Amino acid sequence: MALLKILRYPDPRLHKVAAPVTEFGERLAKLVADMAETMYDAPGVGLAATQVDVHERVVVIDTTETHDELRVFVNPEIIWASEEKQVYDEGCLSVPGIYDGVERPSQVKVRAQDAKGEFFELDCDGLLAVCIQHEMDHLMGKVFVEYLSPLKRNRIKAKLQKEERGMEREAALKAAGRRY
Repeated sequence: MALLKILRYPDPRLHKVAAPVTEFGERLAKLVADMAETMYDAPGVGLAATQVDVHERVVVIDTTETHDELRVFVNPEIIWASEEKQVYDEGCLSVPGIYDGVERPSQVKVRAQDAKGEFFELDCDGLLAVCIQHEMDHLMGKVFVEYLSPLKRNRIKAKLQKEERGMEREAALKAAGRRY
């Protein structure tokens, strides 16, 4: 297994639409294992392949405190959503340190395949419902901050770009220090 690099908003690759998975085998099993390791290390409760620059319809989720209920969703689709909505403070591994309320259906039914290609359906509510909708947005090229006002979104974008420039400068200084 290997830790994968998580793309940071506003990286344009986060807006690519993921393609359906058509081949189930060792490559997909390795991707799922690497995504799970990356999610747990971050730490997070969900990760879409888009976030690690793999543009395929793959999501891993584990909403438990004990990290022992990994769920894998390949080619997920929401086949039912409740009319009842809930607002949940969401965060994202691609938007570190930012949390804000997003309104979504409070319950959904998901149809997906597992890592071996077997179909299943799952009724989701609470954090799991929020998480699957959030991760499926990533597969469609959408980041949760796009639900926020343009003003909030622009402030978040500017803040993360400034942090990125700071990290790049710090890395350059460290690299320069090693050469001399």
